[in-house]
Amino acid sequence: MRKTKSWFALMLGALMALALVPAAFAQGSAKVRVVHASPDAPAVDVYVDGAKVLTNVPFFTASDYLDVPAGEHRFQVTPTGQPADKAVIDAKATVDAGKAYTVAATGKVAEIKATILADNLTAPAAGKAHVRVVHASPDAPAVDIKVKGGPTLIANLAFPKDSGYNPVDAGTYDLTVNVAGSDTVALDLPGTTIEAGKIYDIFAVGLLADKSLKVQVTTPPVAAAQAPAAPAQLPRTSGEALPLAVLAVMAMLLLGGGVLVRRAR
Repeated sequence: MRKTKSWFALMLGALMALALVPAAFAQGSAKVRVVHASPDAPAVDVYVDGAKVLTNVPFFTASDYLDVPAGEHRFQVTPTGQPADKAVIDAKATVDAGKAYTVAATGKVAEIKATILADNLTAPAAGKAHVRVVHASPDAPAVDIKVKGGPTLIANLAFPKDSGYNPVDAGTYDLTVNVAGSDTVALDLPGTTIEAGKIYDIFAVGLLADKSLKVQVTTPPVAAAQAPAAPAQLPRTSGEALPLAVLAVMAMLLLGGGVLVRRAR
């Protein structure tokens, strides 16, 4: 009877281990970067869940991506040197595992807010780039992005929207940013080079009123190609490596066996 109970306890421990291992791997993380695109705001500090993660970020700056656990987080932006409770932006957002996001501080400082963009870091097709335009100039009207003397690439883009990512053939283009629906050119962008295999985020920033309107370009890193799925493994010193799930089950079995031995004694 004692032997039957021992086997039952061991099997129960194995089933528990198999149930717990996938849950541990389901957590994951997202990538989040911050862009200071508020034209009249001072340099800022950035807090995530009350912890300062960036300091003295000037206009216009895009941070590197930070790894953030999946789930809901609180993002706060303060003038540099100020604590989190003096935040001029205080926003909550939920991020998903395996995805990337840009949190942009947009608008004039009196109406500053967080604009959250979903980023796509997938590698472009051969000979292509991925291009996204973000309208981050608070006093500029909606705009069209055109090839000079050619087609309209993006139409009627208003603050603080983005165009989404568009596949574009690599090459050099003469572009213009026009007031939507008109031939009035707000910005002239001759000789704009687009390289194959890259991702471009093109931000229209600054103010139209003081003629500080300009374009700032960031090139987020392309995500590494996903390798075929394989069992998670621990480093090995000799012999064949065992899948992590098997090792977890073995550990549970040994632990269960140790408990039973102690009880038998």
